[in-house]
Amino acid sequence: MISREIFFRGRCTSVSPFAAVRPRPSILFVLALLAAGPPVWAAGPALEQILAAPFPSELLASPSGGKLAWVLTARGVHNLWVAEPPEYKGRPLTHYDKDDGQELGGLEWTPDGSTIVYVRGNGPNRQGEVPNPTSDPAGAEQAVWRVSLAGGEPVKVGLGSAAAPSPRGDGMALVRGGKIFWAPLADKAEVTALVQARGNARNLRWSPDGSRLAFISDRGDHSLLAVYDLAAKEVRWIAPSVDRDAEPAWSPDGSRIAFLRLPARSEIALFHSSLAGQPWSILVADAATGAAKTVWRAREGPGSVFHEMEAPNQILWGTGDRLVFPWEGDGWLHLYSVPAAGGEAALLTPGAFEVENVILTPDRRELVFNSNQGDVDRRHLWRLPLAGSGPQAVTRGEGIEWMPAVTADGKATAWFQAGSRRPAEALISVGGGEVRPLASGTIPADFPTDSLVAPEPVIVTASDGMQIHAQLFKPRQIARGERRPALLFFHGGSHRQMLLGWHYMHYYYNSYALNQYLASRGYLVLAVNYRSGIGYGLSFREAPRQGATGASEFNDVLGAGLWLRARPDVDPTRIGLWGGSYGGYLTALGLARASDLFAAGVDMHGVHDWNMGIRTFIPGYAPQPEEERLAFESSPMAGVDGWRSPVLLIHGDDDRNVAFNQTVSLVEALRKRKVDIEQLIFPDEIHDFLTWKHWLEAYRATADFFDRRLVQKRP
Repeated sequence: MISREIFFRGRCTSVSPFAAVRPRPSILFVLALLAAGPPVWAAGPALEQILAAPFPSELLASPSGGKLAWVLTARGVHNLWVAEPPEYKGRPLTHYDKDDGQELGGLEWTPDGSTIVYVRGNGPNRQGEVPNPTSDPAGAEQAVWRVSLAGGEPVKVGLGSAAAPSPRGDGMALVRGGKIFWAPLADKAEVTALVQARGNARNLRWSPDGSRLAFISDRGDHSLLAVYDLAAKEVRWIAPSVDRDAEPAWSPDGSRIAFLRLPARSEIALFHSSLAGQPWSILVADAATGAAKTVWRAREGPGSVFHEMEAPNQILWGTGDRLVFPWEGDGWLHLYSVPAAGGEAALLTPGAFEVENVILTPDRRELVFNSNQGDVDRRHLWRLPLAGSGPQAVTRGEGIEWMPAVTADGKATAWFQAGSRRPAEALISVGGGEVRPLASGTIPADFPTDSLVAPEPVIVTASDGMQIHAQLFKPRQIARGERRPALLFFHGGSHRQMLLGWHYMHYYYNSYALNQYLASRGYLVLAVNYRSGIGYGLSFREAPRQGATGASEFNDVLGAGLWLRARPDVDPTRIGLWGGSYGGYLTALGLARASDLFAAGVDMHGVHDWNMGIRTFIPGYAPQPEEERLAFESSPMAGVDGWRSPVLLIHGDDDRNVAFNQTVSLVEALRKRKVDIEQLIFPDEIHDFLTWKHWLEAYRATADFFDRRLVQKRP
């Protein structure tokens, strides 16, 4: 299934400001390296051991009964777990046993807490193709399933996604092909059409009594809020406009709907700074008449472009008839509240930090969220009474906590936690008491916790003077005067942030595992939180001339490389770099513009030409000549004449984020310039690899490539 092609070409040399003296090894020295294999300090845990760290996700409390459910992924096998009061001893509810790339997600409870609804499989691409990463001859599908806590096998409801169980407990709405369908909970019941309106439906939200269904109809250049009345079987459009409406939220009594209105925008907003624009607003509509009014609007200037939090909804209807929402009005992503009738917004979380995962407690009186308050490269949990004092710490220390859930009775709070060495697990505290695991034994007994290192927070200076946060993985047992090979790592996104421990996103959870493995093999690894990432405020995330408008992030690549080269424990002739997606873009940019500094690189599904990359998301992208020129000059393809260092290119040919032709075009260009290329291509795999087998193979190839190119210094 996997094709691999290795090319050995001659390397040319040239003089550059980043040139370093590279002594040419003698033939006897090269032969000695070939015979010796990996260096003595490369001994450590196996990659399989580290990459076997289980990953929890989708923690969700039931609407009644105090139950909790989550998804646990181990070695590519996804299963649904549940814990019930009073013992809260987690147990698997499903028993899938294959690394087949069929993910579980979209968890929802039925109102009585007896059944969990979930989606298995991933969505189709523009051609209607569902991912099939194992090339199963029978194909693959995305379908809604349900499983009872009382026992029995999961029941397939039907093809579709975005299932929303009705508060009446008699069935659920789901989306199939952009249209809304109805699926009764009764066995062998037929799935029938509910709303076949034009556009693609999303954001399905039931009224509290289950009599009406609000949804967003995406029409491409605008989106509309609609309410479907089940009894009347009619759709009412709520204050339609040319703008983008989103995130409907019902009032507790079902009489009103709050929603976001994002102004129409024809300017391409992808991969460049969006510090300001036409201000977004919050509207509240009468659900019976459809009459709507604006209750709050963002100020002009910074913060006028909406940026979301991680939450069930971007508007949370709290106690006292107040709406809670995220806003960057002071340059940081914070929580604010405003009366549903309209008025001034009150800042709830002041300070130089950003909120992320946010939930409203079942009684609507408190918020529980995580943020990097006082600990910029970690995440901790906080509680915030809506009618009281400021945020109160729930967790602290050297852990990383995310995805809080509060049980329906309010007696227990659960969350996920990871450390620098210990991988993630689900924890619970009942009645504010002892914190303990929700399920024991989920971390493998042979997981090499003691063999891992705690990354150190460092700050490096970019080549233009900006201060950049990073984490240094420093291997054990470096002798005085010894110089090791070193690597830079760049995350994707670019709106992401690497942390001082196991990450809360699956892609970067795996990236962290590889950085630990490389450190265990003796490499110094510097994970760089370059500009345009999150966690450090609006100005940092929306830094000028980023991405397709100037590639200002290259200043961070260059500065980090020079920082490594200046270290006494780093061999300046053996510095490499690696990353995926946007990190692959920066890896390729580093090799194209500074091959005399970077001796080798691993580029996983990176962007190589911004004009091609933007068309992946906007097929009709037709830039002005000056925009097109600047986008190309900001791309690695513009610098291939200076690219001399060997590269390993890794890509799945069903990638829906970075089109496969990005790698095809780069390979063609590098071949013409006689650059050493290695390829690892996964047929039918997507961007965020769906199988553990492919992650393992990609990371093995990465470590092997660097061992040959940097440690043994041979092709």
